Amino acid sequence: MDFSYDAQERALADLAAEVFTERSTAARVAAVEASPERFDRDLWKMLAETGLLAAALPEAAGGAGLGLVGTALLLEQQGRRVAHVPLLATLALGALPLATFGTDDQRGHWLAAVATGEAVLTAALGSVHERHGPAVVATRAGDGWHLDGTEFLVPSLPYADRVLVPARHDDGSSTVFLLDPALPGAEVETVRTMSRSAHGNLRLAGVRVPDTDVIGETGRGGDTARWMLGRAYVGLAALQLGVCEEAVRLTAEYTAQRTQFGRPLSANQAVAIRAADAYLDTEAIRLMTLEAAWRLDHGLDGMPQALGARWWSAEGGKRVVHATQHLHGGIGADITHPVHRYFLWGRELDVLLGGAHGLLALLGARIAESAESAA
Repeated sequence: MDFSYDAQERALADLAAEVFTERSTAARVAAVEASPERFDRDLWKMLAETGLLAAALPEAAGGAGLGLVGTALLLEQQGRRVAHVPLLATLALGALPLATFGTDDQRGHWLAAVATGEAVLTAALGSVHERHGPAVVATRAGDGWHLDGTEFLVPSLPYADRVLVPARHDDGSSTVFLLDPALPGAEVETVRTMSRSAHGNLRLAGVRVPDTDVIGETGRGGDTARWMLGRAYVGLAALQLGVCEEAVRLTAEYTAQRTQFGRPLSANQAVAIRAADAYLDTEAIRLMTLEAAWRLDHGLDGMPQALGARWWSAEGGKRVVHATQHLHGGIGADITHPVHRYFLWGRELDVLLGGAHGLLALLGARIAESAESAA
């Protein structure tokens, strides 16, 4: 399998690196974190103006058709600059599912709004990920539905114009709805997380949603939600990849310059070995993420690979950010130092949509199911 990028993908990665490096400096990130909203809208506008928000969208929607691989390239660069923009939520959780399962009207309106930076999307997948089924219940009401229930820690929810919400029916089936979080009966509770980002809890009490806001087929939401989870796992892994890459780079630079007993820290074998282990974990995340993204983009069964990439990004990513903080010595514990920010992001990405132990259990169950079906 050839993992080298084509010319269009390389151009996307180069442009994304340029925009994020120029517009998301350490000083800028600190300023955004200190703001009430914690959303870098100037950077979001630049991502739209440069065409980066549209790059992963289908050509029919005015995009470049770079799909999940393109999304992963963008998220990697966001992770490298720990930029506070709702890229994961809007593209991986919202736009890609809409592009595949949405109606013509839904795609025509919302994908165009994503491309121009006018819309933020997200999805409530926490309870589906945990294999308990959707926490939200959908009850038929005339020509629409009533939604009741609570989903916790929905990424970028405070900024979202629409939320994709899987909901279960009395017969055990489920449907995915495109929910306006401003509807009567919907409550958004902002949650400030360890990365200083803003996620949210979504509480629904008799929220009325029309049939026109159904995503995909009524009663087939389980298939849609599993498709969405695969993209969510890859997106989180790609974001963690960028975090780990930059944390390792900062550590290599610091240990090469910091001297102790007349020689650089990097000359000590224990330091070099731990840094090398962090680099190997980072490269493992990269390879597994790219394989999963490629398989999913080509219509292959990529869920085992997506779960594997997500597991390694949680387990390996945790090792990387701990190692890079420790190798900075005392300044690594300084909450104002850039490397500490990467530690916080890495630990949050370790547990978002499930930690390593839960992910490993899901991967084991998926492998067992495949073995049983093949027997």
